[in-house]
Amino acid sequence: MSEPLLIVDVQPGFINEFTHHIPQRIARAIARSHYTPLLFTRFINSQNGPYSRFLDWDGCNHEPDTDIVPELQTFAEEDLIFSKSGLCGLPDSLADYLSKHDIKRIFIVGIDTDMCVLKIAMDLFDISIEPIILTDCCASTAGLQAHLAGLAVLSRNIGAMRLREAGVSDGWLAAPVETAK
Repeated sequence: MSEPLLIVDVQPGFINEFTHHIPQRIARAIARSHYTPLLFTRFINSQNGPYSRFLDWDGCNHEPDTDIVPELQTFAEEDLIFSKSGLCGLPDSLADYLSKHDIKRIFIVGIDTDMCVLKIAMDLFDISIEPIILTDCCASTAGLQAHLAGLAVLSRNIGAMRLREAGVSDGWLAAPVETAK
């Protein structure tokens, strides 16, 4: 039985020392299971949006930062990429897609566990779509503590039984140390 996989904001603008391993883990999870469809969200930081105005952060406001990472581009179909501005959570266009296709449960992976993954999972829960978070395929650009904080909030709000592993962590809880290339 195939089930949908939602890949949240895995784009170059969010790849750093704490998240560099996530694209490869997601690609491995996709190869191991029969997820279909593969749905993507893409964060676009609007010029006059709250991140620019209130936090003075202008990242992810243009390509290539807003592209899907190269490791996952072969899986991404343009009509299954849903853009969103800010921490808006579940884009209306994605909610409409899920409703139209009568999706009742969805697996979620991505960046940032404590922000966009959390918000989208809680939005899905609120509209009675069961979110299943694959914890080893999520991370936070702010590091392990932020990732764990996001999981703690998710556990309390959507239920600990909805936090699972894809089995692709190779024993690492935090991001593995990058080796020199």
